[in-house]
Amino acid sequence: MSVLRTEQISKQYPGCLALDKVTVSFESGKVNALLGKNGSGKSTLVKCFSGAIEPTSGSFYLDDQELHFSSTSEANRMGFATVYQEMSLVPSLTVAENIFLGRMPKKGKLIDWKKADEMAAELLEKMGVDIDPKQIVSRLSMWQCQVVEITKAMSYNPKVLMLDEPTSSLATNEVECLFNVVRELKKQDIIIIYISHKLHEIPQISDTVTVLRDGLYIGKADTAELSNDDIISMMFGETQIRTRPADVVAGDEVIMEVEHLTRKNKFEDVSFQLKKGEVLGIAGMLGAGRTELLKSIFGADPYDSGTIKVNGIAAGKKATPASMKKMGLGLTPEDRKQEGLILIHSIKDNLCYASMDKTSHGWLEDKKLRDEAANKQVEDLAIKIPDINAAVSSLSGGNQQKVVVGNWLNTKPSIMMYDEPSRGIDVNAKQQIFEIMWEQSRQGVSTIFVSSELEELLEVCNRILIMYSGRIIGEVYPEEININQLYSVCMGGPVNNE
Repeated sequence: MSVLRTEQISKQYPGCLALDKVTVSFESGKVNALLGKNGSGKSTLVKCFSGAIEPTSGSFYLDDQELHFSSTSEANRMGFATVYQEMSLVPSLTVAENIFLGRMPKKGKLIDWKKADEMAAELLEKMGVDIDPKQIVSRLSMWQCQVVEITKAMSYNPKVLMLDEPTSSLATNEVECLFNVVRELKKQDIIIIYISHKLHEIPQISDTVTVLRDGLYIGKADTAELSNDDIISMMFGETQIRTRPADVVAGDEVIMEVEHLTRKNKFEDVSFQLKKGEVLGIAGMLGAGRTELLKSIFGADPYDSGTIKVNGIAAGKKATPASMKKMGLGLTPEDRKQEGLILIHSIKDNLCYASMDKTSHGWLEDKKLRDEAANKQVEDLAIKIPDINAAVSSLSGGNQQKVVVGNWLNTKPSIMMYDEPSRGIDVNAKQQIFEIMWEQSRQGVSTIFVSSELEELLEVCNRILIMYSGRIIGEVYPEEININQLYSVCMGGPVNNE
């Protein structure tokens, strides 16, 4: 049996101790689950093992050999392989080409295609799957792509295999297929480290559970000895939740109705109502379908069936962002830099793009109106700027997010949808974003708020919908549930709707 262990390993970033003297071990022949909430340090630890970063202090060992990696390629050479949730496959290439990309076998100076296919077939057989090495990757299912990704890692003959959220993009029926592959790997005396936010999977696939919290090692135990509540308690400890102001309340008037909305392989039969002035949260784990749902409601992505009504008026299946904007909707996207801003353009322009029809006369810009609209949001949202005409790329993440919000508030929406608005911004900026939501609620604007930080939903929302595997499986109220319970239901646990 091989053992990967750390001794007092720490990683210090400016103003942040990501790992704090962590001593832990992982054994071969087992699936070792590594768990922790966002910011717990688990990703930092894996990056140390993978050679992506170097620890500030402490050591780690494979059996009795102390290791120091200055690059990921060096870690690969020493037998460490990582499979990340964002797949790195090239869709237009074959399975064999993806597995041996950059190191195809050769006969003289030419690629030996026959040998590449044979080598890939041998590896796939060891994985216990029937996938044609000549098949183009774009024609494979998601779980098959994930298996190819793991097979690519296994082609390096690793001693340590780290799987980061391997089921995040898989449908329920595909997860068990992947688990069978992982169980086959267990027999090959490899140290498997398995990272997942889906706690219901842990008893099915892992042998041990190791938990980090806020950079500290909390504990390790055999999975069979732990209940779901035990794991959640280790991950979260005692969590303090701030409450929203008492005057942020939902009205009785229903402003939007979503009925039986379905988009194949994304979400299914989603129905809910949104009330005037309500802050409605949507909780769920990565891959639950939350982002896809918001985009379809906003007209950015199509849906297959169902209806969306705003103030009793049907939006129609051919709705677009422009038509939904006219109906009073705004959306701050999950990826603000790619979808919410034009980084090389000015702060003023980025604050006015969604409301150009209100600051123009036909095709002619009204400079005065545009200046007024931009400056109003800068003042109302307390956006810290060097100059209104400076590039929006010059701002901090929190101020960039405020510009995205201000851009849509300039359209005077009746419904604002926020997709992960607090991602990548500091605590103070997060609180300011929440204050904006609450102030809009007081003015009668309804909000839909998606966040992977479940604590935020408890703090901010009047009501929370639970989304799991593309379906709304229930709703909860912040005053009736704690963070451990919310985390549990998002993992597929029972929802008490009484």
